[in-house]
Amino acid sequence: MQDLSKLNIKGIKDPWKIGQESGWDVIDGRTVSSDRTLEADVAIIGTGAGGGVSAEILAKRGLKVLLIEAGKLMTNQDFSLDEGQAYRDLYQEGALRATKDFGMTILQGRTVGGTTVVNWTSSFRTPAETLAYWHDQYGVQGMNRQEMDPWFQKMEQRLNISKWSMPPNANNNVLRKGCESLGWRWDVIPRNVEGCWNIGYCGMGCPTNAKQSMLVTTLPEAMNNGATLLYSAQANRLIIEGDTVTGVEVRPLTDGKTPTGATVTVKAKTVIAAGGGIQSPALLMRSEAPDPNGLVGKRTFLHPTSFTFGIYDQEIAPYYGAPQSLYSDEFTFKRGVDGPMGFKLEIMPMHPGLSTALMGGFGENAREEVERLPNLASSIALMRDGFHEQSVGGTVELRDNGEPILDYPMNDYLLDGARRSHLTMAEMQFATGARMVRPSHAHAGYYSSWKDAKAAIEGFTYDPVITGVGSAHVMGGCTMGGDETRSVVNSDGSYKHLNGLYVIDGSVFPTSLGVNPQLTIYGMSARNASTLASKLKG
Repeated sequence: MQDLSKLNIKGIKDPWKIGQESGWDVIDGRTVSSDRTLEADVAIIGTGAGGGVSAEILAKRGLKVLLIEAGKLMTNQDFSLDEGQAYRDLYQEGALRATKDFGMTILQGRTVGGTTVVNWTSSFRTPAETLAYWHDQYGVQGMNRQEMDPWFQKMEQRLNISKWSMPPNANNNVLRKGCESLGWRWDVIPRNVEGCWNIGYCGMGCPTNAKQSMLVTTLPEAMNNGATLLYSAQANRLIIEGDTVTGVEVRPLTDGKTPTGATVTVKAKTVIAAGGGIQSPALLMRSEAPDPNGLVGKRTFLHPTSFTFGIYDQEIAPYYGAPQSLYSDEFTFKRGVDGPMGFKLEIMPMHPGLSTALMGGFGENAREEVERLPNLASSIALMRDGFHEQSVGGTVELRDNGEPILDYPMNDYLLDGARRSHLTMAEMQFATGARMVRPSHAHAGYYSSWKDAKAAIEGFTYDPVITGVGSAHVMGGCTMGGDETRSVVNSDGSYKHLNGLYVIDGSVFPTSLGVNPQLTIYGMSARNASTLASKLKG
């Protein structure tokens, strides 16, 4: 078994240190104390999956690109595998972001490279069923599976995405054993890694640069091609003149959230919003961008995620090894695209800090829970929201200080999905040989048989807050499509009501996906950024 106290990581090059020494144009917002103006052909707000891919493509086509990132620049030299430090420095709201009623926690990255720096590397092509639904219901053009596959392939090659070739850790192997015992489909997850050390602390940032995040791939290549990065700087609002976006008003930040008092005015012929499913709608709302049908911030989706904990006689060590390497799509579309909520089965890594937050308890009870960790396996179900009339997602709202919050009610339709997913995961874990299983419900305990767990889950009242649900996938809020009464962004990413503005990130999804979203964002961004580059250079 691995022992991280003896892990010796040496000789890993820091591309950002090397790049800045060779002349990269990097501006630390914390040092900007007086007003200044910057100019670019394209200003990109956000450096995650959408912004990173767009920056590389546009910069390599000879366009002057300026990247704006609210988070700090952290590199492999800063990634200590310490949960407390990582959650504070690399996540939105210190990893405490939650929906308005605190019914769901939301894990999102806030650093140069965005969530790609802290995700668990799972990379799936968008299901054909999802893309067909977008076309049929929202008039999305040019994005059926056949049309998107070349873009997915392009990004798979760029980011070294392939099925994980090493044996799964014991945590993931629970899914394989359970599915095989019950006759359910399962497969190996494609991961965007190269030379992976199989440490398992992907959520804390990769100290070996094996994870092919934007931080070590597209962003350095954009910088090599003349891009400018302005970090620790929040895009406060778009500068709108008539019906055209002409730039961005940016507030440098001293400690990640407090403005220095200066203003950076970015002048650009084209602006790309790439802040994701909460920040991009919030930017448009702060900017009072035209929104004649009141759609901005609506239909924001999360893949609400339920989980179960299984205790085993053998050691599981769920904190070591590739966090996610196996999955099952047995239940994703089993009851139709727009029937009862489907869900994808995966496994969740369990590190001490995350575990204590999810498992709950007080005093001696909390101590007992965390002491079980070496023998614990945790399965998760990513519920597929947005495909049913009773699944309309949430609404991004602005607080008094202009910061966003997501109002996402957990209704009976979603809660029914949580109950069914708990039943499915409990059955799977008992089929694998679990000694005890507990679902993520405030009234649940550990059950020593499938019969007892099934009876308890079927007897629980499923209400918000007491039903344990979280998410690491935020999608929607700036719906794309052909119908102006149902969407605000065209299929090429252009904003319907303003010239010079594009939205290239997961906020444009009309629904959730039913798979982890990063490869969908990569492929879609490559498609739309390439089209935009040809337009601007034409």
